[in-house]
Amino acid sequence: MKVLLINGSPKANGNTFAALSEVAKTLNAEGVETEIVNIGKQPVPGCIACGMCGKSGRCTFHDDPYFKVARAVKDGIDGLVVGSPVYYGGPNGSLCALLDRVFYSLSSHLQYKPAASVVVCRRGGASAAFDRLNKYFTMTNMPVVSSQYWNMVYGQTPGQAALDEEGMQTMRTLGRNMAWILKNLNVSEKGHPEEESRVWTNFIR
Repeated sequence: MKVLLINGSPKANGNTFAALSEVAKTLNAEGVETEIVNIGKQPVPGCIACGMCGKSGRCTFHDDPYFKVARAVKDGIDGLVVGSPVYYGGPNGSLCALLDRVFYSLSSHLQYKPAASVVVCRRGGASAAFDRLNKYFTMTNMPVVSSQYWNMVYGQTPGQAALDEEGMQTMRTLGRNMAWILKNLNVSEKGHPEEESRVWTNFIR
């Protein structure tokens, strides 16, 4: 079993990475393999609704963050954790640009895989950012993994996240819950619920 963790912070070794590392360490202790992908500081294109992914099976853009995530997803993951710092009450814009493209082009590879979001803030906005990230999962038939509290950690400068004892405990609980769900859900062997044919509607007649 393998879980992909996406670090949506431009700081590769900042507080978001520390929070995700706590989750990863717990997953490893439970016998689950992990990989952390950092999106880094380079510009990340947003979705341009060109439809190319529907024809070619991948996004039309060739940026490194998308390539790394797409490779891991297509190679086969069993779960996903997305982490982000809080900017103006929401996730990092570059991360959302990446996730828009990932979920639009790779949703068939992600359905029914357990997922969770992790957010890190200085003081406020964490619950709004947390809610924003969870919407990717709830629109893709992905079971959302919970913890003992909302998956948030406090910290501004690098190293401060480790001082948030409750936040770090929440990360460890999240890791254990993710491992427990992976071991008992076992989508790769047991499959998933029967699907109805998709119905699409809009409100312009």
